[in-house]
Amino acid sequence: MVLLCRQSNLHGDELVEKEYSVLKHVLVPKHTILNDDEKRELFKQLSITSKNLPRVATTDPVVKELEANEGDVLKIERKSPVAGDTVYYRVVVKKKRT
Repeated sequence: MVLLCRQSNLHGDELVEKEYSVLKHVLVPKHTILNDDEKRELFKQLSITSKNLPRVATTDPVVKELEANEGDVLKIERKSPVAGDTVYYRVVVKKKRT
């Protein structure tokens, strides 16, 4: 992802482009795309379908960086000093225009 950042120098402020990975930000948990076998196993184990999962839009910065497609399932691994390690799943959906 390319961001425009304001940078100060001796001649004043200027906008510069900087390469940045949202996946490397300290507050963004680990995201992985499940393969078809992993999806089938998850759905079987939990007796659900993709319609039962929370959704994440194709416009989400993490989804874009992972190059995930509509229908992909993301595994999100969060670490918390209180709750410990937790795993969440979300299905990628196309954002509806309003």
